Order: sequence, then structure tokens, then C-alpha cells
Amino acid sequence: MTSLEPSQIKTEIMAMPSWLRRPIGKASEISTVQRIIKQRQIHTICEEGRCPNRGECYAQQTATFLLMGPICTRSCAFCQVDKGHAPMPVDLEEPQKVAEAVKLLNLRYVVLTSVARDDLPDQGAGHFVKTMETIRQMNPETQIEVLTPDFWGGAGAGEGGQRDRINTIVQAKPACYNHNIETVRRLQGPVRRGAKYDRSLFVLQVVKDIDSSIPTKSGLMLGHGETREEIIETMVDLRKVGCDRLTIGQYMRPSLEHLPVQKYWTPEEFDELGRVAQNMGFSHVRSGPLVRSSYHAGDN
Repeated sequence: MTSLEPSQIKTEIMAMPSWLRRPIGKASEISTVQRIIKQRQIHTICEEGRCPNRGECYAQQTATFLLMGPICTRSCAFCQVDKGHAPMPVDLEEPQKVAEAVKLLNLRYVVLTSVARDDLPDQGAGHFVKTMETIRQMNPETQIEVLTPDFWGGAGAGEGGQRDRINTIVQAKPACYNHNIETVRRLQGPVRRGAKYDRSLFVLQVVKDIDSSIPTKSGLMLGHGETREEIIETMVDLRKVGCDRLTIGQYMRPSLEHLPVQKYWTPEEFDELGRVAQNMGFSHVRSGPLVRSSYHAGDN
């Protein structure tokens, strides 16, 4: 992607609508979380992804931990997480460190996510489970949601290996199993390099096939050039595989090296799409410009 001149950068920043500008929250709450995670050399997607809601979530005693390092083996064109070079070795002490952070922060609801680790034999599924178990030992009242990659690549790639990895996590009984489809079918290639639309639907279907009692969840980013009709088609496809919960938010360009925003959807349009989703039968819907995958996750 070509570099933009300073005048173009300023124009792009000024084009951001007013409803996407908001205070990030109390500095004291944010600094407390940052201090605790930095001391333990662990990561949160709240910080790595520069989430605009992190102050609000911290105040509500929720946070999303990023497991297995801050470097992804894939290169999605929308994502702030670092990629493009060798991932870090898995820290075998990370489950203990995350559990300690959960206890110190008195978190009542935790979301565990990770970078894609196509370099690992099980894609990191076992590390998810170990972290869940350790959190529960130290924080028995804390609920744990998982937001996983598709578990497709690397050794054993294919639906069989993918199913086995998903089953490993489902057997650990998360409070919710989240996997984001991110965008509509037509835009998967340019937006989600290394991921596939039907592969993501399969993740959600497998969870329900193994244990229908576990709520499933997915998320959409708007602003890549999708149409209303394509969004609704994606919602229909999610419901066909039994997806229970849905988040819909606005894509915001993390840097000039990422895909440009094609459209800023209005709050009114998000409200209307939220009503459509509710009418389709999603049990929980969060739809708004600043909504992200884990936004108000603990309210369900």
C-alpha cells in the first residue's frame, strides 16, 4: 500500500464522523490494567488492538486476554495485531500469569482470544484449555468466554483436525464460544487473508454439533464496501449454523498500512441492522459503530 502525504493523512482523520470520537475512559482504571499485564509480560487484545471501549470494559470488570504472544501467523488486512515475522515461543507460564491478573483485577467475566498459531501442532487449542483451567482454580466465580481462530492451518489441516481442536475447547465448557466471520462472503479474500467464509461457519456449526448448550457468537465489521443485502445474507448464514449471538461494529483503519474505510455506517443504520438480527432470532445482539467482539460480553 502506498504511503499517504501528510495532507492526505489529515484529510482522512478529519473525515471520521463525530459518533466515532469518544473518551477512552478513566486513566486510573486503564493504567492499573496496563501495569498488571506489563508486569506479567502478558497481552490483552484491548491494548494490542487499541480498542476504543477498553476503559468502559475495565470499569465493568471485563477484559480480553490475547494468548500465545502478540504476533500472528496470518496477515489479515484489517487487524492491528503484529504479523509478518516469526511468532514467539509459547510461554508455558502464561496460564498462571493470566489467572493471577484476573484475580488482581477482580474480573467477573474474561474473554480469552489468541493470534492464529498455524505453527503449533494443535494450533494452540490445548493452551486455551490450560488457561481456562488455571483461571478457574484461582477464580472459581469468573466466567470465561473464548474467541478462537479457525484452527485450520498447519499440520493436520482440514475439517478433521479442525473439529478435533474445537472439540478440545468445547469439552472445557466455556460460557460462550465466539468465532468472528468478520465480513461478508464477497470480501473475505481481501479482508481476511488466510481465512475462509465457509470455514468460519463450520467452526460455529461444530461447536453446536458437539454441545448445543454452549452459546455461540460471531461478529461483523462494517465499512469494507459490503451492502445491506450482503450483511443480511451473512446473518442468515450464521443463524443456519445455530449462531446465538451477534456483534456488529464499524471498521476503523488502524494505520495507513491497513485497508482504507469504504464507508462509515451511521448509528441509525446500525440500530436498524440490530433490529433485523433480533427478528432473525439471535438471542443477544450488539450493533453500533464502536461495538467490538467482546463489548458488554459479560451482560449476556
